[in-house]
Amino acid sequence: MADESATSATAPDQDVLARIDITVPHSARIWNYWLGGKDNYEVDRVAGDEFRKVSPSVVEVARASRSFLTRTIRYLAGEAGIRQFLDIGTGLPTIENTHEVAQRVAPESKIVYVDHDPLVLAHARALLTSAPEGVTQYIDADLREPDKILAAAADTLDLSQPVGLILSGILGHVSDTDEARSIVRRLLAELPSGSYVSINDGTSVIAAEVAEAQDRYNETGAIPYTLRTPEEIASFFEGLELVAPGVVSCPLWRPEGSAGTPAELDAFGGVGRKP
Repeated sequence: MADESATSATAPDQDVLARIDITVPHSARIWNYWLGGKDNYEVDRVAGDEFRKVSPSVVEVARASRSFLTRTIRYLAGEAGIRQFLDIGTGLPTIENTHEVAQRVAPESKIVYVDHDPLVLAHARALLTSAPEGVTQYIDADLREPDKILAAAADTLDLSQPVGLILSGILGHVSDTDEARSIVRRLLAELPSGSYVSINDGTSVIAAEVAEAQDRYNETGAIPYTLRTPEEIASFFEGLELVAPGVVSCPLWRPEGSAGTPAELDAFGGVGRKP
């Protein structure tokens, strides 16, 4: 029998849980499953397992994307000196969340999370933990509402000071690339010089079977996700100063350790600075 409840230690609000559709898989919950989390349902685990049958590398891709996010935030809070973060498409709390990484480097960092999935909202209290010197806040909004996001973020962040904008694995949910570029431009337009954006998304240039797995997933009734070429992902950084090594497969972006050059995977990303 299908599991009718997600298990979590965060005691989500039951009124919000009532809004969750457990009849179709959801990408945030599937990624939570792939990353070893418990905030997922039977329908998500089935979809995740079906995807993995066709594309066995997907769990490695999910972990590489998360590791890329961690390294970019560490770079922004450390070398770049960013103290404010706007993380859109937060997903479900797992390990090494944005506030944990940023506040480990700089406890005074302010983080605003944005998502519109009701399960993420139900677990928002887990995201709102913060170092005493810093702040975390949560906005219930969709990526396609940049004006709403910016207006709400201004209640917590000083948008006259540099901000680290995080778009991790989210732009693929905007199928039209021109629309996705427009959203990125609109968000960056309200951020001052010296702000940064970290972007990573899925591709199908390393393992051809990823495209087939994604097509099958998109047919389940879940919110579809569009795989893009590395060149299309690079186009989101137009007008920005790319931080070395540019837009690359996520494991190749400033890898840590001394185990040699990591293998490329079907997630590409980069970090850009607004001049």
